[in-house]
Amino acid sequence: MTSDLLAPLDLAFWNIESERHPMHLGALGVFSARSPTAGAHAADLLAARAAAVPGLRMRIRDVWQPLAFGAATREPVPGFDPLDHVRLHAPAGDFQALAGRLMERPLERGRPPWEAHVLPGADGESFAVLFKFHHALADGLRALTLAAAVLDPMDLPEPRPRPAEPPRGLLPDVRGLPGALRGALSDVGRALDIGASLAVSTLDATLAARSTAALTAEPSGTRRTAGVVVDLDDVHRVRKAVGGTVNDVLIAVVAGALRRWLDERGDGSEGVAPRALIPVSKRRPRTAHPQGNRLSGYLVRLPVGDPDPLRRLETVRAAMDRNKDAGPNRGAGAVALLADHVPALGHRLAGPLVGQAARLWFDILVTSVPLPGLGLKLGGNPVTAVFPYAPLARGQSLAVAVSTYRGAVHYGLVADAAAVPDLHRLAAALTDEVETLITACDP
Repeated sequence: MTSDLLAPLDLAFWNIESERHPMHLGALGVFSARSPTAGAHAADLLAARAAAVPGLRMRIRDVWQPLAFGAATREPVPGFDPLDHVRLHAPAGDFQALAGRLMERPLERGRPPWEAHVLPGADGESFAVLFKFHHALADGLRALTLAAAVLDPMDLPEPRPRPAEPPRGLLPDVRGLPGALRGALSDVGRALDIGASLAVSTLDATLAARSTAALTAEPSGTRRTAGVVVDLDDVHRVRKAVGGTVNDVLIAVVAGALRRWLDERGDGSEGVAPRALIPVSKRRPRTAHPQGNRLSGYLVRLPVGDPDPLRRLETVRAAMDRNKDAGPNRGAGAVALLADHVPALGHRLAGPLVGQAARLWFDILVTSVPLPGLGLKLGGNPVTAVFPYAPLARGQSLAVAVSTYRGAVHYGLVADAAAVPDLHRLAAALTDEVETLITACDP
């Protein structure tokens, strides 16, 4: 496997990272153990299988060549040793407590930026694996692909054959050149449009409904995690009663849980409407170069201050509909697409400033991480829950990631441990809010 340049957004993630703001994704998979030694066996399997996965051998190396000054590449590391990345821990009674401490540690930048931590359960009946992947190495879908490569093989349906592409001539088709020029001009116009929307959004942040200090506290560099499991049938029950999408309901649940949590801790929710960034994947075509992350996003003001649960859901639904009508290429939520218009050296020099500007753009991240519908196993031990974790941007204290797996919704919460020492109360509020919505929907 040869080296390849990082895509612009990957390079941005690589450069905005700091000691207190590591830019890695995480996922905590909880397994039902078939024997007390299942955790140790799982660690051996992960190390053995990782050696055969080319994507896990890739490190990120800075480039200072004239034509790529300030860029970075993914390249295979010589002497790759999976045992540097797979760690077996002592038995733990609380997987989430240990996961929080492990999530706060940055990945080592001199070697392939990923880790797998195996956490045997103190009861001998379960174990967990915490996967960490740097966002510059993999987005949510790519991280899933890499993790799946070291789990037990899945019985996947046969892919449909792709139609053969017509042969290409040796010379480019000149008829495409005017269109390419129009596309380039359109890209410039889109960049200006996104920039203007971002400016308006930043101004709106100072004029519109307030956020809360609990979500924008000064960072301590510590992390706390929590996980919540919700029955997907309950979510569908609400969706069918009021309309919208499953995602609308899940975002509204976050808004209602924040309201409960703020009121219980004495901060107060009146007038609070934090800006939530809802990432939207815009994956590059297989023929694009460089490959890598390409994200847009929707900005939604969470109606935390509204006391009516159904009205909160309707507000979220209307905001998401407006975003979808505008499309992921427009608006302040699409600011990540601007990474494509910044030269490599610009990412290198402006990375720290961009990281600090995140708090001017949004207050909380609410992201969805895809999971396969088929059951996942490791060493024959089935996965019973999967909690995804998103990185915390500078100036933000909480990030929410959501995955649906085998009839259940899994919320993964990551917080700054100093700013949000009571993350367990917010987790409980998520469960309570689902019950509140169900009750409100009943005739």
